[in-house]
Order: sequence, then structure tokens, then C-alpha cells
Amino acid sequence: MPDRRLAATLVMLGAMSWHPIQAQTDPRASGGPLPPEQAAYDVRFYDLAVAVSPDDSSITGAIVVHADVIAPLEAFVLDLDTVFGIIETSIDGTALSHERRGGQLWISLPHRFDAGERLAVRVAYAGKPRSVRRGGFDGFIWTQTPDGLPWVTVSCELFGADLWWPTKDHLSDEPDSMALNITVERPLVVAANGRLRSVTESPAGRTFHWFVSTPINNYGVSLNIAPYVEVVEPYGSVSGDTIPVTFWVLRQNAERARRALREFFEQMRHLEDLVGPYPFRADKYGLAETPYLGMEHQTIIAYGANFRNDAMAGIDWGFDGLHQHELAHEWFGNQVTPAAWQDLWLNEAFAQYAQPLYAESRIGQQKARELLAIYRRRVANRQPVAPRDTLTSRQAYTGDIYFKGALVLHSLRFLLGDDAFFTMLRRWTYPHPAAAGATGSCQCRLTSTDELVLHVNRFAGRRLDWLFEVYVRQAALPRLVSRRTAAELELTWEVPGGAPFPMPIDVRIGTVTRRVEMPDGSARIPAREGAEVVIDPDGWVLRAVEPVEPR
Repeated sequence: MPDRRLAATLVMLGAMSWHPIQAQTDPRASGGPLPPEQAAYDVRFYDLAVAVSPDDSSITGAIVVHADVIAPLEAFVLDLDTVFGIIETSIDGTALSHERRGGQLWISLPHRFDAGERLAVRVAYAGKPRSVRRGGFDGFIWTQTPDGLPWVTVSCELFGADLWWPTKDHLSDEPDSMALNITVERPLVVAANGRLRSVTESPAGRTFHWFVSTPINNYGVSLNIAPYVEVVEPYGSVSGDTIPVTFWVLRQNAERARRALREFFEQMRHLEDLVGPYPFRADKYGLAETPYLGMEHQTIIAYGANFRNDAMAGIDWGFDGLHQHELAHEWFGNQVTPAAWQDLWLNEAFAQYAQPLYAESRIGQQKARELLAIYRRRVANRQPVAPRDTLTSRQAYTGDIYFKGALVLHSLRFLLGDDAFFTMLRRWTYPHPAAAGATGSCQCRLTSTDELVLHVNRFAGRRLDWLFEVYVRQAALPRLVSRRTAAELELTWEVPGGAPFPMPIDVRIGTVTRRVEMPDGSARIPAREGAEVVIDPDGWVLRAVEPVEPR
């Protein structure tokens, strides 16, 4: 998710203080505590069919949810926004009774299903999904192309996928695969997730049959509808596969899209070299031009940057920052997905840090440091980056999961050293390196901050829990207090709650820079009187900056 949307989101959230959630009370949020009725089943496959009507901004749909029962189940509970009416609920062709409980749909099963059984529940529904104005996000956008034809898109990360289809709206349950069958009027085109199997014609219009062959997070499911033209180029992956790449754009932007793909392929190659092959080679890599800024929908990135480097957050990255950020999410967020919203930083921090890494590799270290300096100015410290309490999507979403999170990773890189850090990063996305190049081997999985800590410890060869406790489990930053004497420099970490923080630091005295180890959180080093002292001259370590104080 691009950080430009933070402005609108933070206005919506206001200056509210952080409080752990006890129960999900906001129907427009995703996640929160998982109800036992939903914990009792595991979705294996969603078969979704939706007819989209731009004339009245409505959709009519039906979904069959295939699930494994893991605990005795008498009611099948799905999430669906209250704006929709239910036409029918059924199982094996037999109609079932149902009731609405706020944003939940409770379907009475014909008998109790026990652990180990499978079931397939069908829901037919219709209504007008919540919409936003062109340029907004978290809803449907019903607008028109410059030549007056319909242009329809949807994004729903904060609201959740139940904004437009019945689902188990929780990060902890991804289907193994999914079918999307989207019907639109002619001459419109549908760009969606996965691989296009076929297009069928009927009196109702054209139905585009898309199939996602890998696990997918619910909010990553999307559709993009317009009189698109396809710009198609092959990409040779480091895995040896040739990946089909398609950019769906408005006709007038076809040539711009073709030129942009050259840069986008360079960004793809950098990420493949950094963390492993593009994960969804069995389906495609796709982009769709959208009337809003962007979103990391799996295999069909929403691209609304208008081919401008500075479209994302007003920063001139030196490259197309919006595309590079959303592309990084194919690994961080789509391949490796947090199982709960309080760990959303695992998506955003890694994708955000991918940008200075790309700048460092392709433009130079000075550009990377410039970007990191911008990040530091945007750190707010209003709530923990990764609290242990259960949060909804809206509670978890702050600027710090981007900028502070990226700086945490930068500090971790300093602590580990480049060799260990980049090996750790690659094994985070591909835990089984021998299978990383196999076609169809996306190694998709759910994860958590605790799992990341264990993973980092393995590559560090020691426990670094203290770093995460200070940086992501509480809000305030540590302070490095510096005092000069006639012959020494004294350094002391001051940490909220007195937590241990043995973080080393670089110090330049005169023209010589040395790494100062601080195993007990403090150190004394020689510093002759009058010598210039610069602490952390290259900006590696995240901290609340304090001036050097004379004694």
C-alpha cells in the first residue's frame, strides 16, 4: 500500500491514542479476534462469480466457499458488508436459512459437520458496494475514461474483502486457490488476479474467467474494468522461467506503458537478485492502470502513478517509486503474509526498505541515504509498530509501519552486517532454497513478528530479541546520551522501561570512524579535547537524536 494514502487515513483516524482491541466493533475494518465459528473451518477454495453494472454502480454475485471442517460446526459464518442483500444460501443445492448479524452472515447448516469433513456453501447476493471518489481508496471507484466509457476498480485493504464479496475476512485463512468469473458489458475488459483461462460470450455480456493457482490474501483479490488494451512483454526470470507480463492500460497510454516496462523489468530483476524468483511465475505478472494511486493486488498491481517518479508521497525516488513499492509486496505481503493485522509492518516495512536498497544498487549510496533521511523525519512513535494485542486493519495502519519499520530493518542490517542480513532476507522469502527455482514454487506462507525474531536469531547466531522489544513492541525510541570530558566520550543508551539495548554505534572522531560495542548499554572511548565527534555519521541506527553534551 503506498504511503501517500496515509494522509487520508490519518485524518480519518484522527489523533486517537492507541488502545488494544477487545472485540471487533467496526464493521468497516478487517481482522480482529477470530470468532470460534470461523476458527472451526479452513477455506480451501473460493469460486466467485460477479456481474458488474456500471450503469447503476451495482454488482450481482455468487460464491461457493469450499472448506475443511477442523472443529464441530453447526453454523457457517461469513463476513459481508451490510449494503448487500442475500438472494440465497445453499449447500449441495439445498436452500439453507440464514440471518444477518451486523457485518456477518450466519448460515444454518443442515446438520452438524465434524472435524475432517468438507463442505461447500453457496451464497448469492446483490447490491451497491461502498464507493469512493476517483483518486480515493478502500472501496469501489466508478468513473469514466477520457472518452466516456466505464472505468471501474476496487481496493479494500483496510475495509476487508467483505466490501464486495462474502468471505472469511481474516488474514489467518488464505484459500489454496481461487476462481474469479467477472461479467461485464462489451467492449469492457477485466484484468484480475491469476491467469486468464477463457472469455465467454453471452447475452449478459462477456465473462472473463480468471484462476489463481496459489494461496492469496483476501484483500489482494481485485478487479479492474475498462476498455483496456494489453501491452505484453515476456520477462526472463532468474529461475529460468519466462514469465508472461501484461500491462492493461487505456489506449492512449500504450506506448508509455511499453517504455515503462523496461524500467519495471529492471526493478523486477533487482528484487529477484535480492530475495529470490518472482513468486507467482505459474500465473503472471500483471499491472492495471487505475484511477487511484496504487495497491499490491497479487499478480495484478493497481498502477495509478501516471508514469511519474514522484507520484508516491511526493518524493523523487530517482525511479518509479510507486511501482517499485507495490512490486516488492509480491514477496512481502503476497508471498509472505502476516497472519494478523498487528504484524502488518512485515508487509510495509520490508517493501518500504526495498526502495533505498534499490536506490543504493542502481543510483548510489548517497541517494539511499537521502531517502532514509526522509524516512526519519516521518517517524511519529505514537504506537508500537508491532503490538502484541490483537488489532483490526484500521488500528494497525500507521505511518510508522512504513518508515520506522524500514529504519528498524536498516539498523538490523548494521548489526548483522551485509552478508548475514541479505542471506537472512533471502531465506525469509524462500526458506527452502533448493526448491526456489521450481516452477510454481511460490513458498507462500503465513507468518508473524515472533517468527521473524526467531529467523533473525538463527542468522545472527545469537538472540536479538532485545532489538525487536525496543524497536517494535513499544512506541518510544531509545536515546543515546553522549557526554564529553577532556579526554573521553561517554555513551549511554536510555531505553523506556530500562530494557536492555546493547546496540553498537559508529563514532567518527576527527577523521577516524570506529564501531563502538556497547554490551551493557554504555561505553567510554578516548576522544582528545577539541577533536570533532560525529555519532553514527552514516545514519545506520534508529534512535531519538540527542546532541553531544559537554560535561
